[in-house]
Amino acid sequence: QVQLVESGGGLVQAGGSLRLSCAASGRILSINHMAWYRQAPGKQRELVARITSGGTTNYADSVKGRFTISRDNAKNTMYLQMNSLKPEDTAVYYCNANVRVVILVDPNDYWGQGTQVTVSS
Repeated sequence: QVQLVESGGGLVQAGGSLRLSCAASGRILSINHMAWYRQAPGKQRELVARITSGGTTNYADSVKGRFTISRDNAKNTMYLQMNSLKPEDTAVYYCNANVRVVILVDPNDYWGQGTQVTVSS
């Protein structure tokens, strides 16, 4: 099957930066869109940023101008560069990928296990 592994989370002071990575592995024919979601305590999971296989991106209004999503298709890896972090960015960040594993079969969504990002004030 397909595994998504996030890395790069941690504790940072407000105004600091972190870079998250998400590496996809397993039986992968192709990866369509990839995305980062986050879930803060007591809140619903929300979309942070999304990138298509062609590199088109979109962002939540709350992170525009501060976060940058990118991907390396050759490595099946996605990144999230987070700058000017705020305490309200504190959450578990999840990687999501729409992956085709068999030709002529619809792709499925896969999720990573999540990585904690904590921003102190």
